[in-house]
Amino acid sequence: MTERRAILGGSAFEEQIGYARAVVDGDWVHVSGTTGFDYTTMTIPDDVVAQAEQCLRNIGAALAEAECGFADVVRVRYLLPDRADFEPCWPVLRACFGEVRPAATMMECGLADPRMKIEIEVYARPPAR
Repeated sequence: MTERRAILGGSAFEEQIGYARAVVDGDWVHVSGTTGFDYTTMTIPDDVVAQAEQCLRNIGAALAEAECGFADVVRVRYLLPDRADFEPCWPVLRACFGEVRPAATMMECGLADPRMKIEIEVYARPPAR
């Protein structure tokens, strides 16, 4: 049986909806769609780039708890209500993923809260543990 461990990020949404920020399942780390909320204050900036930066901080914390990092990301999914907001985020995203080059998809869709301008989901597979 493979190891399965939930990682909680401290978001009020995790408790309200019933999910984990990430799940370590054997060699894989699945990080839930992560928004730009600062989970300690449950605040979110208005700017999409600032939200993307916070998303990546939240994801980075989950990956670190799973004993891996951005270099181990193999798949990333970007979800935005307005596709015009995607390009301004590219420099921030490239800073995390430019050397790694994970498979990626961007989708335009509604998000759970109208304040959310970007949501990022990643899958990682660190080197053998």
